[in-house]
Parts: sequence; structure tokens; C-alpha cells
Amino acid sequence: MSDYLSTAYLFSEDLDLKLNFAREALMVEATAIKHAADRLDERFSHAIDLLDSTEGKVITTGVGKSGIAARKIAATLTSTGCPAVYLHPSEAMHGDLGIVASNDAVIALSNGGESEELLAILPALLARGTAIIAIVGNLSSTLASRSTVCLDASIEREACPLNLAPTTSVVVAMALGDALAMTLQKRRGLSAEDYARNHPGGRLGRRLTLRVRDVMPANALPAVCETTPIMDVLVEISARGMGAACVLDNAANLIGIITDNDIRRGLQNAGANALMQTAAEIMNSNPAVVLNADQLAYEAMRLMEDRTRPVSVAPVLESVGGACIGMIRIHDMLRAGL
Repeated sequence: MSDYLSTAYLFSEDLDLKLNFAREALMVEATAIKHAADRLDERFSHAIDLLDSTEGKVITTGVGKSGIAARKIAATLTSTGCPAVYLHPSEAMHGDLGIVASNDAVIALSNGGESEELLAILPALLARGTAIIAIVGNLSSTLASRSTVCLDASIEREACPLNLAPTTSVVVAMALGDALAMTLQKRRGLSAEDYARNHPGGRLGRRLTLRVRDVMPANALPAVCETTPIMDVLVEISARGMGAACVLDNAANLIGIITDNDIRRGLQNAGANALMQTAAEIMNSNPAVVLNADQLAYEAMRLMEDRTRPVSVAPVLESVGGACIGMIRIHDMLRAGL
């Protein structure tokens, strides 16, 4: 550790020395997290039971760098199905304390456990009967002694060469917050679909929530009937810009599909009578992929792509065996960010 503390690193132009210093800083924090993991005991279990039985929301609080960690913990809890908000201790003293109810739980972060702002709101929290989970680096502190349950976030030293800047202590506090959130998520059985509902803007969310009807172009139903002449089929395909047309009966049931390839093959096979053909003569009556409007768009994309010969466009039915309501292209899936 003496090399790590040496300020010579700060002025060195040697790449290896800089990298060694950075690695040492990371190892200081990684080791501290491992020690925190080794110290976990029934107090952590008590904290999980408390959070799981909370009928209200979770309030996280802290000042300075601990406040930043508290905000992150609140964000993680909320995104994994446990509503949580951050409360600034100073603002709490001027009215924001009204956000805390007796059926809430508070997670309070303080490395030393003696932050004046936190201690100032303790009496009000205790008067409400609100459960308090403290994440502190000093188990003998005032915050630790007055909390419902206390988690040990103590460290040997900060990653800072001067052992001053809050670094390792903040990382350990956030790691314990993550451990609480992940254990609570596991206990409550949060599924990927549940997670996606809270993250609709991410790729995972889109893949688990968007349906075919959500990404299918509006009014995208190039359609002809069995007796439509081939020239009119060409006009319909060109006008709609989907590269294909559905062949429907009078009840809008799908009979077949005609793609550009089907037309080329039909023209080649018919010879001199090519332009006399109808849709029924050139259509594919057994499309490789027929989609349901309510199936997941990502699942539909996989059906179209994961083939020896990928399909670029597919008809869409209102329901299994139902009326045809449109067509969708691989391009539409990709544009939706799947």
C-alpha cells in the first residue's frame, strides 16, 4: 500500500505507473466490497424482511456523496418494482418531510453516521414510527444506534491517495444498496416482462412489450383477389411499396401471398401467356410466415429471420385464423429498435 500512497504516481509520465495506480485504486474498492459481502449476517435478512413487508414506499436519504449514492439506490429500487424516492435531509426540515408516512421505510446513508442533517430529521422519522435501515461505516454512531436495523459499510481506507475523498465508502454503500434491491427483486419474483414494463424505452423493454400491431405500418394492406390480372397485381404492389401483396377472399381471409419473386417466376413459367395470368395462378398459397397482430414483434422478427431463406415481408392476421389486416417488413422491425 505504500507505493499506492506515493504521490510520485501523480507526477509520473510513465504509462505503467499510471495503470498500476489505477488498478490499485480499483482493487482497494473491490476488496472493500468483498469484505462487506463477508460481513453480511442476520441484519441484512432483517432489512430485506422489513423492505418486503413495507406497505408504502421506500425513502432514501443522505448528504454529499452519500446523497448521490442514496439517489442511485432509489432509482434501482424503483426500476426493479419497489417504489422509492430520494429525500434531501435539509429540504426535509423545511417541509419535504411530509413525503414520509408511517408505513414507509427509510434507507439512510452516512459513512460516519453523524451527519448533522440526518440526525436532525431522526426524531421526526421516529415519531412517525417509520422503520429506518442505516447503511453506515461506523456501527457505534448515533445513526446506527437509533436505526431499526444497521448494515455495516465500514472500510479500511478510501481509494483516495490521501484517504480523504469519499470513494471506497460510497462504492460500498451503493453496493449494499444494490444487494438490497436485487435480493428484494429475487424474493418478489420479478420477471423479465415485469422489468420491461418499467423500461419501455430500452431495447429489452421494446422486445418484451411491443406487439406486431404496434410496429406494423398503418394502412399497410396491399391486397388483391384471386381473379386479379397480373398487371393489376403489379400496380397494387408498386403503389403500396411493401414488395408484396396478399390474396384475400371476400371476407378478408388470407388465401395466399404474391411477392416480386412470385411474379418473376410466373412470368418465366407462363411464356407467351404470361400477361394473361391471374393472382390465383402465381400466388404462394402456403406463405412461409404468417403473423398474429398480438404476438411479440421481436418473436415475429426472429420467425422471419431465423430461416434458411429469411422472409423480408409477412402478412398479419387479426388473430389466429382471423382476417388479414396488414403486412409487415423486417425493415419495420429494425426501425422500431428491436
